[in-house]
This record gives sequence, structure tokens and C-alpha cells, in this order.
Amino acid sequence: MSTAAQPSEGTLPAVAAVDAVPSGTVPEAAPAPSPPPTHTLIVRGNLQNDLFRLGVVPCAAVALALTGWFTHSRLQTLEAAFDAEGQAVARQVAAMSDLSLYAGDLPALQNVANAALRGGQVTRVEISNSAGVFVTAGPKTTSLARLRMFTSPVTLREASRASAFAPAGSTAAGDTPIGLVQTFRDTTAYTRERSRSLIAGIGIAMVALIAAWASVRHMARTVARPLRRVSRTVAALETGQFDVRCGVVEGGTRGTHELAVLAHDIDRLAERLQHNRQVSEERVREATAVALQRMAEAEQAALSRARFLAAASHDLRQPLHAMGLFIDGLLPGATPAQRPAVLRLQESTEFMGVLLDDLLEISRLDAQVLTPAIAKVSLDALFDQIDAQHAAAAAEARVRLRWSDRGLAVRTDAAMLRRIVGNLVSNALRHAPEGGTVLVAARRCAAGVRIEVRDNGVGIAPIHQGRIFEEFYQVANTERDRRRGFGLGLAICARIATLLGTRITVRSALQAGSTFAFTLPAARAADAVPPEPPQFAPTPLAGLRCLVVDDDPAILDGTRTLLAQWGCQAECVTTGAEAIARLAGDDVRYDAVLCDLQLAGDDDGVDVLDAAKRLQPDALAVLVSGATGPEVLQRLRQGGVMLLTKPVAPAKLRALLTTRRQVHAS
Repeated sequence: MSTAAQPSEGTLPAVAAVDAVPSGTVPEAAPAPSPPPTHTLIVRGNLQNDLFRLGVVPCAAVALALTGWFTHSRLQTLEAAFDAEGQAVARQVAAMSDLSLYAGDLPALQNVANAALRGGQVTRVEISNSAGVFVTAGPKTTSLARLRMFTSPVTLREASRASAFAPAGSTAAGDTPIGLVQTFRDTTAYTRERSRSLIAGIGIAMVALIAAWASVRHMARTVARPLRRVSRTVAALETGQFDVRCGVVEGGTRGTHELAVLAHDIDRLAERLQHNRQVSEERVREATAVALQRMAEAEQAALSRARFLAAASHDLRQPLHAMGLFIDGLLPGATPAQRPAVLRLQESTEFMGVLLDDLLEISRLDAQVLTPAIAKVSLDALFDQIDAQHAAAAAEARVRLRWSDRGLAVRTDAAMLRRIVGNLVSNALRHAPEGGTVLVAARRCAAGVRIEVRDNGVGIAPIHQGRIFEEFYQVANTERDRRRGFGLGLAICARIATLLGTRITVRSALQAGSTFAFTLPAARAADAVPPEPPQFAPTPLAGLRCLVVDDDPAILDGTRTLLAQWGCQAECVTTGAEAIARLAGDDVRYDAVLCDLQLAGDDDGVDVLDAAKRLQPDALAVLVSGATGPEVLQRLRQGGVMLLTKPVAPAKLRALLTTRRQVHAS
């Protein structure tokens, strides 16, 4: 027995381990043994060709060897028989012609030669000796290529010694030949028989080869067909078609065919995979249903939050707007003792306004009512504007603010880009140490232009980096100091970046500073237009006629007082019908119409502004509202309505009216 097939001591062969499992069961608890390391086995061709070579080549070699051996033996037998017959005739003629040749009896020699021809075994006979006797029988063939010659010496028999006619000096019989007999045989029949033998041998070999090829081909098909089915089944299983089966069963009753066992194992594997997929699909459906339910709950919660923020924003902006108007009206006439309290009230109002503005900004971004105006923006001019806004804060914090634009330009919305970079710079200045540096740099990259805002501050721990873009999330402001922001700046920056088709990334480590970066499409610096804000010379508002429409008496009083301090002529009404009646009159022409969105009853401020545009198109129509819901913002955006969000800073309102007066005057 070969030792190569024996398992090593202390191990079990893999086949025995498989056969030890009862049929129809699958061991689940036993861990699968790790296979031994083996080298890569390279195979070529296919199994059917291998079976052809395995079956046909040995059969062909055996058939050719046996046919060659039998053919060679047959040819040797024919050769020996042909030579034996020719030599026998030559010896027989030599034995019959010894006395006649010795006596010189030519007629007797001729009779012997003719008798040899009549046997049909030879075609020509020649009898001769050294004394000049020469007797021939048979035709003299010109072509000697088809004849084979056989010779036999003629010697005297024993009875010839006592003859008185023996010549003097003769020796004993058989010592010295007295002549020579030559017989010639025609090889045509022999050659024909030899050819037939060769053809028969080749025919037998071909028949054997064809029979072997047919047998091996049938055997190869018998083996390859089940294997192809198994292979197709495995390929279908790889594509997820777990309902396919091999369809190979054992046809006999003796033993178990290995291919049938393999197909049965593949079918069991397919059944197990199909069952597992059904279980997995059921679990996925259950998980999907739970996820959809939770998503619906989250969307409902988001909608509820949006409605709550919209309602709360409107309800808060109304009194806050009135408060700001009254505070700005009280500030000029406040006594020195009252002025600090009024300034503190003004500061608190401004903080609340900033918070509500940030909430409105997030609400607008979530509602997707802002459309970026893409243009070619020069980073040199943009950085100069942002530097002018933050230079004082940097000097107050004793932080070096450095800029590096490298003469690059980008394709983006200038205002949105200014908002992103400004927020990032403000955040970096807030966290940079005294004497530190904040660097705003732009450089080319494969995707366009990469803008980075770096600082050498305390850095951000990895645990916080994934949440700094969430609303109201602040790492170093656990006491919620409003002077350090509300935690909405980065959230707004992330939303604006998404609107611009980019994403802000952060790279930071504790005590190693932080780097905020994003990428924008590049543009030619020569084609970029510097974003210059409009500059208007201060113009007095004396004599500017304004129509104020609001159902809140406090807001009407505060607005009237503030406009009166600026020299404006303000007319206040509480209903939309009254406002439209004033606009329809021919005696008064208004320069500006300031209208609330939600008026008393069912009146709508948008209808009032539409009437103002129709009746007095030269008047500046402005909607002043605290409503920040996504539906409201989308409606105003579609209608092209100018919106001032409550609380309106007096400086913003004055700037708007001043711009109106400047444009009207020009």
C-alpha cells in the first residue's frame, strides 16, 4: 500500500471527517478545521479534454502497438513462407537433376525443369554446370524487379559413387557440387498479400481507435454533464438564484455515485441558502418597517419642530421688533442715569435678534428657498472684504490674521462664500490664543481650489469633531455664554457649503490647532469680477412718506416714533383694506410701504404689497414679518417679495430707506 495516501499520526483524513457526519444532518456547533497550507494548483483545458487524453491516448498506444506487432508477425510469416517455398523448389530440382547433369542428359534435365514449372510455384528454372551445360524452362522476364531468385547446388547422391561412369578424380558425394540450380519466383502475389496485410492491420488499428474514441467520448459526456450541471448551479447560487437545483440523481442500485453525492450536497447547500435568504428578507422587511416608522416619526418631529420654530419665531419677533423700535426711540432722549440701562436693553435685544436671525437662516437653508448666484469670484477682493470685517476683532484679541489668496478665483456665490469664510474666521479668532495666528489660505488642488482656515488654538478632541456642525453644539461653552455665540455658525456654514456643492472638512488635534477646509471649482482670475458692496452716500430721510401696515398697536407706535425721529412722514393703518384704500387715492404718493404678513382677520400682507405694486409702482414695497416657516419663505421667494425679518434692526431699516431715497433721487 502506498504510504502517500496514509494520514499522518495524530490526524484524521478529511474524507473520513466528512463521512463521519450522518446523512441529512449538518454539524453546526463543531468548528471547521483550518485547511493545511497548499501551493497553487494550475489546471488548463477542461475535464472533457482531460478524459479524452486519459482514455484515447492509452488505447491508441496499445492498439497501435498490438496492430504493429501482429502486422509485423504476419509479414514475417509471409516472407518466410515465400522464401521457404522458393528454396524448396530449388532443392527439389537440384536433387532430381544430379544424375542427368552428371551424365549430361539434356532432355532429362529439360523434363525436370518443365516439371518444376508445372507445379506453379516458380516462373523460371535454370540448371547449369561448369562444363557448359545450361538448361532453362519458363519465359525470360525482362523485369527482374518482380522476381526473386533461389539457388541450390547440385551434388551426387550416394548411389552414384559406384557408377562405372564416374569420371576419374571424382570425390565422395556431397563434397563438391557438380552444378547449380536457380529458380525464380514472381513476387507480385506476395506483394499483393503483403499490402492486404498492412491494410488490414491499419484498418484494425483505426477501428480500435474509433471504438476507443467513442467509448471515451461517451464516458466523458457521462462525467462532464453532471459536472456542468453542478457548475451552472453554483454559478446561479453566486448570482443569488437560490431556487435552482442540480437535478442529478443516482440511477443504479449498487453503491453511491460520487457525482450524485456532490450534486446532492450542492442541492442541500442551495436549500440552506434559500432558507437563510428567506429569513434574512423577513428580518430586512421587519427592520425596514421599523426604520420607515422611525423615519416617519422623525419627519413628523422635524415638521413639528419647524412649525414650532415658525410659530415661536413669529410670536417672539413681534414684541422684540416693537421693543427694538421703542429702545431706539428712547435712546436719544435718555438721561445719563438711564442710558446704561437702555444700552443694556439694546444689547439684549440685539442678541435675541441675532439668535432669531440664525434660526431663520437655518430654516431658509432647510427649506431650500435660497438659490446661489454662481459667478466668477476673485479671492483677493473677497479676502480683503472679510479682513476689513474682522481686523478690529483680531486686533482686540491680539491675534495675527493672515491671508494668502495666490491670485486665484473660484466659481461660486460671493455672498455665501463670504458668509462661510467669515463664520470660520470668527470662530478661529474666538479660539486662537493671545499672540496666535489665524491663516486663511487658498491653493490649487485636483478638484479645483481648496480654501483653508487654520488656527493654532487648543484644537478639538476627536470625540467632538463629528458633532461640531450640529445646531447649538459648543465644545468650550458649557455655561452657554451668549457673548461666545449660540453654536449655530458651523451648522449654517455646513448647510451653505452643501448648497454650493461642497463639504467642510475638519482636521484637528488637542493643543495642535484646527484646520477647516472646503473645495470650490476654479476659475480664471482675469475673468473674475471683484464682489464690491454697493456704496451710497448718507442721505437725509426728511420728507420721506411711508405707509406702515400692522395690526399690533405697539409696533405701530414704535415705528411711527422712530420714523418721526428720522424726519419721515409715517401713516399707520391696521387693516389691509384701509391700506389699499390709501394706496388707491390720488392725493398721496408714498415712497415706501412697510406691511406685516399676518394682519387682523383674513387680511394678507402679500395682497397689500401686490396692490401697492399695481397702484403705486414707484413705492418701495417691503414685507416686515416674523414668520420663518419653510412654506412662507418659499411663497415669498416665488412672489419676489422683499422681506425684512422681525426684529428689524433700526440701522437695517434706515439703510433700506436711505437706499430707496438715493435711488429715487438719482
